[in-house]
Amino acid sequence: MGRKAQELVGEHRERIVELLNKALCDEWLAYYQYWIGSKVVKGPMKASVAAELVQHAGDELRHADMLVMRIMELGGTPVLTPKKWFELTNCGYDAPENPFVKELLIQNIKGEQCAIDTYNKIMNFCKDIDPVTYNLTLQIMTDEMEHEEDLQGLLEDLENMKFLR
Repeated sequence: MGRKAQELVGEHRERIVELLNKALCDEWLAYYQYWIGSKVVKGPMKASVAAELVQHAGDELRHADMLVMRIMELGGTPVLTPKKWFELTNCGYDAPENPFVKELLIQNIKGEQCAIDTYNKIMNFCKDIDPVTYNLTLQIMTDEMEHEEDLQGLLEDLENMKFLR
């Protein structure tokens, strides 16, 4: 990390790295939740939902990469073991034990809403002290909002299928 960047972030560097590492844990768990959900999903609109989940999984992996890069730019160390993901997560992990389309969509909408809250908190913390992290988390939060909208649209489509009979 350059001197000017260190000066900009100052005493808040460790807290920012901590917040980003917790978000990193969320992204890895979200990646797996989406990926495995796309494999086990059952029910109407299965193909559409699986395709959306695979796309979201790719986005979550990209977010993880972005977070790792910023953590390292700040001179921090990203979480190195999957065991820590469950200890540090903000949003947890909902296993797709009921793989029915509606249940998976509800679980993943809940996860996106938590992610939006998490990134909003990071943005509020960084707003006046770290514009780079602020902009990074704004970009990720924007993606998470799009994910929530995509999933809610699929859920609405599923629910509207009842009225087509």
